[in-house]
Amino acid sequence: MAEAPPLPRGEIDRGTKVVGMCKNLSFTWPLLKQTAAEWNEDRAPQLGAALAFYTALSLAPLLVLLLRIAAAIFGDDQAARLEIEHQTQSLMGEEGAEAIQAMIDNADDSQGGLVATILSLVTLLFGASGVFGQLQVSLNTIWEVEPKPGRGVWGFVRDRFLSFAMVLGVAFLLLVSLVVSAGLTFATSYLQHFLGESQFLGGALNAIISTVVISVLFALMFKLLPDVKMAWKDVWLGAIVTAILFSLGKGAIGMYLGHSALSSSYGVAGSLVVLLVWVYYSAQILFFGAELTQVYANQYGSRILPSDNAVPVTEEARAQAGIPRRDSRQASAPDPFLRPPHTA
Repeated sequence: MAEAPPLPRGEIDRGTKVVGMCKNLSFTWPLLKQTAAEWNEDRAPQLGAALAFYTALSLAPLLVLLLRIAAAIFGDDQAARLEIEHQTQSLMGEEGAEAIQAMIDNADDSQGGLVATILSLVTLLFGASGVFGQLQVSLNTIWEVEPKPGRGVWGFVRDRFLSFAMVLGVAFLLLVSLVVSAGLTFATSYLQHFLGESQFLGGALNAIISTVVISVLFALMFKLLPDVKMAWKDVWLGAIVTAILFSLGKGAIGMYLGHSALSSSYGVAGSLVVLLVWVYYSAQILFFGAELTQVYANQYGSRILPSDNAVPVTEEARAQAGIPRRDSRQASAPDPFLRPPHTA
C-alpha cells in the first residue's frame, strides 16, 4: 500500500492551531459555566446589596483618610481634592463624582488640636473598616468557609485588625494611583510638544497602570481577607482576570448610569442612589472574579483549604442558607472537563 504524501508545513501549523483552540475552549467554557452556577448559588446579588450598603457607610471615612494623606504629599488640599474628583469622575461618571465630593465636604473637618485630629483619624479608620468586614463575610461565603465557633474577643480583634490593614493598604494603592495619574498627565502634556495632540499614549499608559493597581488590590483581597489558605499563583490569575473584567465593566456601568434617570427620579437622594447602584454592579464583577478564582483553584490549581481560624461550611449551614448540597450539585451537573478534587 502506497504511503500518503506528507502534509505541507502550512497545513500542519493550521491544524496545530485548531487543536490548541479546541483545548482552550474545552478548558474555558466549563470553567465559566461552573463559575456562573456557583455565583448564582452563593446568592451574589444579595451579597452585592449588603456590600453596597456597608460601602455607603464606609466610603466617606475612607475618602477623607485618603484626602488627608494625599494633601500631605501634594502639599495642597485643593489639588488633592481636584485629583480625587477627576479620578472618581472617570470611574463613576459626573453624578457619582458629585456624590463623592459631597461626602468629602460633609465628612471632612480638619479643625482641632492634635488630640482631636488623632481621635478623628481613629474614628475614620474604624468607620472605613466596616466595608472590608462585610467583604470578608462575602468572600468566606464564596470560598465556603466560616470562622471557628467560640473564637471570642481574640477573633474579633484579629478580624478588625485585618480590616484596618486593608484600609491602609487600599488607601496606599489609591494614593499611588493618584500620584501616577498626575505624573502621567504631566508627562503626556510634555510629550505633546514632540508627538502632537494625540492622547493615545497617555490614555494607554493610564489604563495599563490602573489595571495593574486594581490587580494588586484584588490579589490582596483574595489572599488576605477570606479565612483560607491559597497559593499565590491561583490568586494572581483570578485577580488579573477580575481586574480586566472590572476595567471593561466600569465603562458599561458608567454608560448605564449616564443614560438612566436614576438621579432625577430620586431627587435629593439621587446621587446616593447612583453611588449604591455603581457599587452594587461593581460588586457583581468582583464576586464573579472571586468565584472564578475559587473554581479554578479547586479544580485546576492547588486547592483552597480553610485557615487555622476557620472550618468548612457544614451541610446544615448550607441548607439553612438555601444553598444546594455539594453532592446534589455535583450530581445534577456533572462535567467531564473538570477533574476530581485532589486527595490529601
